[in-house]
Amino acid sequence: MNDIHALYDLWKKNATADPDLTEELNAVAGNEDEILDRFYKNLEFGTGGLRGVIGAGTNRMNVYTVGQATQGLATYLNATYRKPSVAIAYDSRIKSETFARFCAGVLAANDIKVYLYPELVPTPMLSFAVRYFSCKGGIILTASHNPAKYNGYKCYDPNGYQMTDEAAAETYRYIQQTDMFTGIKTMDFDAAMAQGLVEFIGDDVVQAFYKEVEKTCLSKEICAQSGLKVIYTPLNGTGNKHVREMLRRIGIAEVRVVKEQELPDGNFPTCPYPNPEIRQVFECGLAMTEEFPADLLLATDPDCDRVGIAVRTNEGYKLMTGNEVGVLLTEYLLTRRSELGLLPQKPVVIKSFVTTDLVAAVAKRFDAEIVNVLTGFKYIGEYMTNLEAKGEAGRFVIGMEESYGYLVGMHVRDKDAVVASTLICEMAAYYKAKGMSLYELMQSLYQKYGMYQNSLMNFAFEGAAGMQKMTDLMDLLRQNAPKQIGGLEVLCVSDYKTSVQTDCRTGKTTAITLPKSNVLCYDLPDGNKAIVRPSGTEPKLKVYLTAVAADLAAAQAITDRLAADFKEKVK
Repeated sequence: MNDIHALYDLWKKNATADPDLTEELNAVAGNEDEILDRFYKNLEFGTGGLRGVIGAGTNRMNVYTVGQATQGLATYLNATYRKPSVAIAYDSRIKSETFARFCAGVLAANDIKVYLYPELVPTPMLSFAVRYFSCKGGIILTASHNPAKYNGYKCYDPNGYQMTDEAAAETYRYIQQTDMFTGIKTMDFDAAMAQGLVEFIGDDVVQAFYKEVEKTCLSKEICAQSGLKVIYTPLNGTGNKHVREMLRRIGIAEVRVVKEQELPDGNFPTCPYPNPEIRQVFECGLAMTEEFPADLLLATDPDCDRVGIAVRTNEGYKLMTGNEVGVLLTEYLLTRRSELGLLPQKPVVIKSFVTTDLVAAVAKRFDAEIVNVLTGFKYIGEYMTNLEAKGEAGRFVIGMEESYGYLVGMHVRDKDAVVASTLICEMAAYYKAKGMSLYELMQSLYQKYGMYQNSLMNFAFEGAAGMQKMTDLMDLLRQNAPKQIGGLEVLCVSDYKTSVQTDCRTGKTTAITLPKSNVLCYDLPDGNKAIVRPSGTEPKLKVYLTAVAADLAAAQAITDRLAADFKEKVK
């Protein structure tokens, strides 16, 4: 506890760059729990960068933790490349613009050219800028769909996807060598602009991004004639301008925007959890349907890399899961490209291994190759880059994660809710012209291929004690693999941390060739499955359940049994 108090005193003395930090440090004086939570560890820097609560301390997002990360990044880039440059973007969150400009000043002080968006933009546009300017790195200030108290800092590599494990580890080594108060080089932002070390990204880059998104469209003429009605919410984030512009360009004229959630606001007053996976974020939009009976409700998360939808049915509006939207987009893109004669030989569909296997069933009908990668869109981006290097970029059809992240087109290497929103609306217009809603299309696919019910359980572990409990649970599961889950025999255990797959009946082991990751996968009979992993961005243990059966009732019964078992295991 003495070390914690010494850190606290050091911060009280030196953390003077932001008056909010001084006020907070004074406010927690004498409160042992509050001081401990701020200083018991440093925010961890990994392939996902930094993410944490905004505030004072080594375990918080502030100009010092952000500055230390940026100095470490600058040292890494200067040691690795000759005259590197970096693109920077930011979202609507509290302090995002402040952090972005501070990062620009740190990089400039290290003689690194910075291309900075002058206003908040969707995360995929950071990936686009990295590639557009041939940068050696990128930074975006965002905490995606976390609650308002969070912010985050993500680093990108020259290919436009998030840093690889090796680059992140090397950057982290430099970060650890940087003192937060004395080791960060800084430069006044206006002075850096005047010297040309920081340059605002112009509208020509934004227009180039739009043109690339437009190239993915397949049915613009149908969109203009469909009369499709859309209610859109950017959830007080970055998607407002860009999604609406793309819908205008493809001819979707009947678009209403949720006023309470239209303008940027890092407090997210009507959606404390601004995550398009949950129904609550659609409530304001659903209220609008009384006067404007939209065919489709569309919600992008604050940094506009994920998108969720609700579809009108005879029984009200139904939220579609991230898995279902991925299946629908796969069905539409393969069908439409086949109709137009645009389907390549050996088309490729890339998905995270926790994304529904129904995608594979749909793709098989078109002789498409399914590629399963670890969770994290950088692995999809990495595979795309390898395709491009082999001259096979044209084979790529779509990349997806079940957590509402999709990418079509080779213009970026990250999930892109601008292009996904555009194509979801185009898809809805295409099937509306055939007299079918997206919900009805999904039911027809279940009838054809069987019911695949995919569920996600989240177990929260806050604070130091919580993080330790989560680590202990993963160790326990790893050391004592269950023989049954929900009464179903465990046929195979895949441990992605040790890179070993074990056949539980024979004991035979097989090497896993994917990168190491703290993930356990349990294969059960008849295509049923359970996957367990700690979140890479939040203090949560995630359990992904797959139940495969002839109908919804049977699949639900399997899901209930699996879920009940895990609730016991994670008590």
